[in-house]
Amino acid sequence: MSVLVAFSVTPLGAGPEVGALVAEAVRVVRASGLPNRTDAMFTTVEGETWDEAMAVVRAAVEAVHAKSPRTSTVIKVDWRDGVTGALDAKVASVERHLIND
Repeated sequence: MSVLVAFSVTPLGAGPEVGALVAEAVRVVRASGLPNRTDAMFTTVEGETWDEAMAVVRAAVEAVHAKSPRTSTVIKVDWRDGVTGALDAKVASVERHLIND
């Protein structure tokens, strides 16, 4: 099984510059050892189970919340049985279509 979780955690009330606080979440994700990718809007983590992926997201949000009086989190989940390596495979599929079309 593969569970992809894309999430964005936003510190509120911490001032206009939140990059250092968001980096706290990304550090947690990278330290987890799970496949992950960060872009301008979301960090995506891939786990073998729902619990594994969501535990990393929760720890990442908690790391930000520890340094901010309030946090807002957006989460999107793609849960699919029988798939591994979805983090890269989904992007590769789109790239193949772009090249072949």
